[in-house]
Amino acid sequence: MGGTFNPIHYGHLVTAEAARDAFHLDRVIFIPSGHPPHKAEAGLASAEHRYLMTFLAIAPNVHFELSRVEIERQGPSYTSETLRLFYEQDDSVDWFFITGADAIFEIASWHYPENIFRYAELIAASRPGYSLSRLQALTEQLGDDRMRRIHQLEVPALAISSSLVRDRIQSGLSIKYLVPDAVEQYIAKNVLYQGGP
Repeated sequence: MGGTFNPIHYGHLVTAEAARDAFHLDRVIFIPSGHPPHKAEAGLASAEHRYLMTFLAIAPNVHFELSRVEIERQGPSYTSETLRLFYEQDDSVDWFFITGADAIFEIASWHYPENIFRYAELIAASRPGYSLSRLQALTEQLGDDRMRRIHQLEVPALAISSSLVRDRIQSGLSIKYLVPDAVEQYIAKNVLYQGGP
């Protein structure tokens, strides 16, 4: 499960656990992006802060792991490159990439999207405001073979996003119950997201 995790929140954790259950995954590896090519640097906490918050959030779940592969890589964090690295480490494993359904609609614009489908199957998790039925519209763009490698996942409806968490912090509002307690404490201690957007 890749993402900016800026910051990680319960929506990420619920999605990861739902995918683990639904697809009988042995483990879920969280991969915070080092330099996300589709995100502006403004308002982005450092890679190290995002890594540490992710560590604190996933620590209680024995099925969750954390990777520094994108944080330690120089240059932009491309999903295609990350999946290739994991696939080359062990090509006997069935690899899945968990992402939001909204990201699937943009996947054709990603770096070498054909490699994403080559190295992993995709789990498209629903988020409020996105209809998974729209995925069928991608068939013409992606083709039948790639569409068969996209699996839909209904996740309990949590309308939580990282931008909502950041906005609430900037407005001086509580983020309790949106993020794990340890993440809330880390954000406060390190005075993250207090500035303007």
